[in-house]
Amino acid sequence: MKKIWNLIMVLTIATILAACGGGENEESTTTSGEASGDSYEKATIRLAYNLPAEHHISKGIEEFAKQVTERSGGQVEVVVYPSGQLLSDKDMNQSILTGGVEIGLNSATLWSSTVPELGALDLPYIFTDYNQAGEALAGEFGDILRQAMEAKGAKVLLFGDYGFSQFANSVRPLKTPDDFKGLKFRSFGDIPSVLIEAYGGAPTFMGSGEVYTALQRGTVDGATSGTTAMLQRNYNEVTKYLTINNYASLQFPLVMNKAYWDKLPEKTQTLIEEVASEQEQWIREQAKIEDERTAKELEEKGMEVYVVPEEELVEWKEKAQPVIDQFIENNGEQGQKLLDLVQ
Repeated sequence: MKKIWNLIMVLTIATILAACGGGENEESTTTSGEASGDSYEKATIRLAYNLPAEHHISKGIEEFAKQVTERSGGQVEVVVYPSGQLLSDKDMNQSILTGGVEIGLNSATLWSSTVPELGALDLPYIFTDYNQAGEALAGEFGDILRQAMEAKGAKVLLFGDYGFSQFANSVRPLKTPDDFKGLKFRSFGDIPSVLIEAYGGAPTFMGSGEVYTALQRGTVDGATSGTTAMLQRNYNEVTKYLTINNYASLQFPLVMNKAYWDKLPEKTQTLIEEVASEQEQWIREQAKIEDERTAKELEEKGMEVYVVPEEELVEWKEKAQPVIDQFIENNGEQGQKLLDLVQ
């Protein structure tokens, strides 16, 4: 009986040891599998942008870089160069297309000279609310823009919703389009320039970093931009009047050099697209909140704010029609199709 009991004890201990040993091997195998199966090919990706650090798009882009880096276990490191440290907005697009930087953020307006289809985003009064722009970009309208960008060598990762464009100036309130006559306005692209001309003003193109000094010195009387940037760039110190008419929904595509994108492993591409989609949604949700907050703060800082009543927008839209006509003339059937998709 004693021998049988001893034998049972030996077999029991052996079984326990075998189970423990097997568990350790299994864990070791799993860990090894995770390291090889879930690892990312090492890459360092440079990302440049020019917006102020506190802008909601900037915050979304910083989070994008952080999430890609962290979720890849540091293997895919996105190194950010903010606030124009690496490239000005004038130099950004060419650097992306030539591979001087892997990822860059710039306005669709500045892309439209290279990819004319993106000018559709600047057409006056085609978007009436924040959701409409997001829905259009998620559908066929957005697909056309993304394909046009890829044809030029740029992969769109997300469209950052900047908010709506407004007008600020230091001379007089702009309550009708006729109030623009004789005023010099900073513009940031071709279509905004045509709109300023249609209203009787004189557009002057300049980069975002030059505007404050130009307003301060009287080189220009006013500028068009979103209220988020107006506040962060202290327009309230050099202009007095703000007109809110939501004439265009500004979009800032985050773009990667297409040749670089094509060389990335599929696993890395999937990670980047997932994180980009999450941040695009977050940025879009912030746009309306930030537009309202910053307009109120500009008023509190002394700017005289005029919100164009809905019924008076008819005149603003009618006098902006030459901008629509020119876009269709320059872009033919493709331009008309883009307009039809949003109207």
